[in-house]
Amino acid sequence: MLFTHDTESALGFVVALADTVPEASESGADELATQADLVRLLDTWGYSGRRDGDAAELAEVRAARDRLRAVWALDRDGTAAEANAILEESQAVPRLVRHDGLDWHIHAVGFDAPLAERILVEGAMALVDVVRADRVDRLRACEADDCAGVFVDLSKNGSKRFCSTRCGNRMAVRAYRARAAD
Repeated sequence: MLFTHDTESALGFVVALADTVPEASESGADELATQADLVRLLDTWGYSGRRDGDAAELAEVRAARDRLRAVWALDRDGTAAEANAILEESQAVPRLVRHDGLDWHIHAVGFDAPLAERILVEGAMALVDVVRADRVDRLRACEADDCAGVFVDLSKNGSKRFCSTRCGNRMAVRAYRARAAD
């Protein structure tokens, strides 16, 4: 295991959120276009705390998605700077909490904070661990030439190249067909 469970979980959620953009989603559509899409994503990931369920919240979460997605293009220093900026803007105060059947883990904003703020801060806290472990190289973009997906490579040897099995299979078929055509 590269990171603690809560860090891996937060990174997994950030990836799921980031990959709702049309160029990365499995459907090819914006999978965060409606409030129902947001509820489905939050419920799938067991995201607790305040939910306003309005258009403003959806717009704020979409902006958070874009901000967190941009981190995948940054180097270690840039990732650290962005994590620090998010934590400072939110006046985050880390503390240990237990809730929803989960053991002790860290939160840095209250459950009553706006959803987008909680998403940003939890993502930033996970990025702190990534930077501290010097594992920013594990934040990767999919190598499929027709995919803009991002992922966290949690494999032991750090050899993951694609965001999904679907992308890996698609690229393997293309490589096979290219070899067969020669």
